[in-house]
Amino acid sequence: MRILMLSWEYPPKNVGGLARHVEDLAISLAAARHEVHVLTIGQSGGASERRENGVIVHRVEPYPIHTPDFITWVLQLNARFIEQAVIIMRKYGPFHIIHAHDWLAAVTARALKHAYRLPLVATIHATEAGRNSGLYNEMQRYINSVEWWLTYESWKVIVCSQHMRQEVQGLFQLPPDKINIIPNGVYTKKFRVTSVDPQVRKCFATSHEKIIFFVGRLVVEKGVQVLLEAMPEILEKCPEAKLVIAGKGPMEGQLKNRAGELGIGHKVCFAGYIDDHTRNQLYRAASVAVFPSLYEPFGIVALEAMAAGTPVVASETGGLAEIITHGIDGMRVFPGNVGSLADNILAVLHDESLAKKLRANAGKLVREEYDWTKIARKTSELYQEVYNQYRRTSWPARPSIIDRLRQFAPLVEEHFDRPDTPLSGRYDLARRRAALVNQSRGREEINQE
Repeated sequence: MRILMLSWEYPPKNVGGLARHVEDLAISLAAARHEVHVLTIGQSGGASERRENGVIVHRVEPYPIHTPDFITWVLQLNARFIEQAVIIMRKYGPFHIIHAHDWLAAVTARALKHAYRLPLVATIHATEAGRNSGLYNEMQRYINSVEWWLTYESWKVIVCSQHMRQEVQGLFQLPPDKINIIPNGVYTKKFRVTSVDPQVRKCFATSHEKIIFFVGRLVVEKGVQVLLEAMPEILEKCPEAKLVIAGKGPMEGQLKNRAGELGIGHKVCFAGYIDDHTRNQLYRAASVAVFPSLYEPFGIVALEAMAAGTPVVASETGGLAEIITHGIDGMRVFPGNVGSLADNILAVLHDESLAKKLRANAGKLVREEYDWTKIARKTSELYQEVYNQYRRTSWPARPSIIDRLRQFAPLVEEHFDRPDTPLSGRYDLARRRAALVNQSRGREEINQE
């Protein structure tokens, strides 16, 4: 099949887990002999097209126009996407499926669907209401409406967990058979590290310290603030512990200040953004990886830690609760509960036999359940199902030019000598438009009465 994916982030642009998901899915589908195109944002220098790991990646630079807010920027990005998509369609089409990832590509997805009459599949990775525990301002309500619009326009909607299925169905009132659960995955070979480079470790902790590792965006829903609050208790019972926080986000300054207030600044390392090599080295060096999320649709970072052989402690929320079996392949804690988080981290730090069991079972889990080859096969089966239904479904015919003309300027004399003769009769455009206005006003007056 020929597939066009739309995603506002794709490596090397990584904002969250979406970029890694789209890249791994695209590569896996290409390995299964599908022709996969990804349209995404690029750097300065105009549009570019390059084959990467079997995937044809089209990168475009947004218009160099100042935007007053994020919503305006997204709309301008979609205008640029549509412009490039027309070129892609002309050069590589016809395509079989359009696959949009999250609301930021909704405008492009909908435009291509109707312009080229192609089936649309959407993956909802997270929702605005879920991220914010509700909708509190106009921007959030706008994003929520675009998310609903994307799911409405889609033939099928993919979510990554049962938790997200319930969330999307509840928010957008989708029919159950429109939603499909296909989990995220992980390439275990990407995270295999045989030994730790002492020079890398030395940048973050001394040789005798036990590393507690967090990687992710520094935002409220990731729960890093809860981990900081748990550190005094952890250090009291395990003085050799050292917390390494990798990632950037709007909470970074606040978290650094809080670490100073708690008197643990010397035991917390804010590593900022790290590359994949450093991340894998830290996974290997860490005694435990911690993900104390308050909201987590899936939790791909937990799978990465498992694939790297690092014991995982994570919140019992969202998709994380579906991945981890407590005490078997990871430890689950109550979301936002400082005591629960500290106790479970200490259990892993102090009990090497428990840590060893978690590593072994987690490695088996990711190999058997979250392998990208299996996930790509499920996705391609869904594509085929959608395409088969699409071929059996008649798309409503576009109105002819004559029908469109009649809407605004129908003939005063609506007759034809023969069906194949040119249009005859006289147009009275001004009178027709006046009649439409009067008709509309008359309906409004009746409704008011």
